[in-house]
Amino acid sequence: MLWIRNQLADYEIHENNIPIFCDNNAAISLSKNPILHSRVKHIEIKHHFIRDHVQKGTIDLQFLSTDEQLADIFTKLLIEEHFNYLRELLGMILIE
Repeated sequence: MLWIRNQLADYEIHENNIPIFCDNNAAISLSKNPILHSRVKHIEIKHHFIRDHVQKGTIDLQFLSTDEQLADIFTKLLIEEHFNYLRELLGMILIE
């Protein structure tokens, strides 16, 4: 998302608060909490990177339940009912 944001800036399109959907409430809370506790000092650098961008207002982590994650249709093996549900959420139709 940050790469796309930088590409859009070349065309004078400036976006902030880009929503990124996550199904982990603890990760969302940790990214929004400005106080770094001793329990989280061993978190990987990529999580601190995300936290910095949340605090800058570049991205906005939002909760979305696991069953509603649209990316799963492209990345996971799904049962047929769940696949069809996500396909409908994407607005795709079955052509026979």
